[in-house]
Amino acid sequence: MSPKKTRTHLCWIALACLVVPMFASYFFDDMFSTLSQLFKHPELLELGWDSEAYGFYAGGYSFLCVCGGLIVCGILLDIFGVRIIGSVFVGLMIAGAATVYGAITSALPPQTSLVIAYVGCMLFGLGSEIAGVAVTRSIAKWFKGRNVALAMGLQLAIARLGTAAAFIISPLLVAEKSAGQMYTLAETSRPALLGLGLLLFGGILWAAFVAMDANFDREAGVKSGRGEVAENDKFKFSDILKLLTNTRFILVALLCVFFYCCIISFKKFGTAIVIPRFGMDAESAKWMITLIPFFTVVFTPLFGALVDKVGKASRWMIIGAVLVFCAHLVIAFAPQGVPLWGYAGIAILGVGYSLVPSAMWPTVPKIVPEKNLGTAYSLTYWVQNMGMLLVPVFVGRVFKSETSTLVAAVRAEYIFIGLGIVAITVAILFFASARRHPELKIDEPNRR
Repeated sequence: MSPKKTRTHLCWIALACLVVPMFASYFFDDMFSTLSQLFKHPELLELGWDSEAYGFYAGGYSFLCVCGGLIVCGILLDIFGVRIIGSVFVGLMIAGAATVYGAITSALPPQTSLVIAYVGCMLFGLGSEIAGVAVTRSIAKWFKGRNVALAMGLQLAIARLGTAAAFIISPLLVAEKSAGQMYTLAETSRPALLGLGLLLFGGILWAAFVAMDANFDREAGVKSGRGEVAENDKFKFSDILKLLTNTRFILVALLCVFFYCCIISFKKFGTAIVIPRFGMDAESAKWMITLIPFFTVVFTPLFGALVDKVGKASRWMIIGAVLVFCAHLVIAFAPQGVPLWGYAGIAILGVGYSLVPSAMWPTVPKIVPEKNLGTAYSLTYWVQNMGMLLVPVFVGRVFKSETSTLVAAVRAEYIFIGLGIVAITVAILFFASARRHPELKIDEPNRR
């Protein structure tokens, strides 16, 4: 086999090692998403959490990220490299998940278990986000000049299979009970136990990737462990100011937060929204929400390959944002009690969810120097996590404040519709900026 073919095969093996930790992260993060309706009846949960408490817990994922953890750790990633910092935060992700599991299996008062689980979720969230930055940066390094959008699309697709697995498996692990029966701590913690096991397996594969990456740099003659960045082109703290004054980078970060909150925060309460809106039982609602990651598994790699081949990334971002906005209009205002409309809305949401990331993430290396990619992705995730911290809290309060689940579902959708409008506006501004700067080749194909 020629050296070029060998290198190509190694790239795909490295990608296989990188996707499993992200699959496990997505599973753990979404393990309660298709069980969210249970928190409407805290009296039937030995855990004792209500919808507001669940929203508070879900927001914990982003707390440390928003408080500056992502920025600091992204800088450390650029200074010390993917192998060292990535390993630290893969470990932190596992430790945070173990803390959450311990909190929800201990016979503690609801407020005490909530606080401990919140701390665990904070640690898990920061670890997961920095691990995600490390994975994205590694893909940009290993697939530079190759099918980078396809590789990133595959990584996203397989990671989102973790969400799909959580949507499907969690309700099976926490079987539906007859009216008035109590859900024990052991039952509600089963998804967390499985998620923790997956994270441990992902940690083993991450270690395998670290060994591969070290060999990659040795063969390339790189001593710093920071990919192809030359010694005289190291990270400088003044580079942060350059990022913050880069209009296109700011627009990508804003698109990221408003777009992702339309979907990620929606998934947290997906079953609680579609059950009253479309007259569905919990089992049918679970499968409806599970269509979101399944659509992305199919379409994200396809759209990634499309972006690699034909370019036009900024146009695809607009189209994806419009699709997500239209999806929430359907979910909010389609005829009441007709599941077909719910499936249509979720299908449109899934396609939009595939399209924007396929175009957006491979665009970052075109507008940011390679030496600053860790910081750039971290800043983008930081802005995204601001929304992920706040939106679930507001949606949880909507469900708690309304006695009618139908009214609560519609009011929650108003939040996502508003976010969708802003996402479309930002995508249009990015398109205009890309047109004004053709030298950046934002809309050109990625493959060389």
